[in-house]
Amino acid sequence: MATVISLHLLTKPGCHLCDEARMVVETVVSQFRSVHAGVAANIQVQIDEINILEDQELLNLYGEEIPVLQINGKTHGYWRIDPIRLLAALEETVS
Repeated sequence: MATVISLHLLTKPGCHLCDEARMVVETVVSQFRSVHAGVAANIQVQIDEINILEDQELLNLYGEEIPVLQINGKTHGYWRIDPIRLLAALEETVS
């Protein structure tokens, strides 16, 4: 049975913290996939970037906290994404 990890990165255009968060998420997910390469068929990581300016509800909820990273629907962090903490959270989802 496959494990699917869903990451949602809530951003908006022109946000330098969002650019940094995107790079951290992509780097950590790449590292995570490398570590789990032998079982890659059983672990899938999906990354969706969502522009909060296109969703009034998200804008109301997170307008002052972006970027926001959610893992499987739960808020993991906002403003600055810590790569060590993110990797630990990904590992926790498959343990």
